[in-house]
Amino acid sequence: MKEATGELNMTLVTIIAIAAVLTFVTVFLPKILDSVNDSWNETNSTECTTDPNTGKTTCEKKPNDQ
Repeated sequence: MKEATGELNMTLVTIIAIAAVLTFVTVFLPKILDSVNDSWNETNSTECTTDPNTGKTTCEKKPNDQ
């Protein structure tokens, strides 16, 4: 009987751990994805050119209408 109780406790701990992970993902994943998307859009709004004579790279933000 003790062995069955131990297995039940381990099953309960596993279910609680899975629920905790799912809750974390549900709460924080949208914020993380929004942050990555904002960073991605910011990177795409920058245009860099390299001068072939000097090798110097200059970057500037693109206008918002592009």
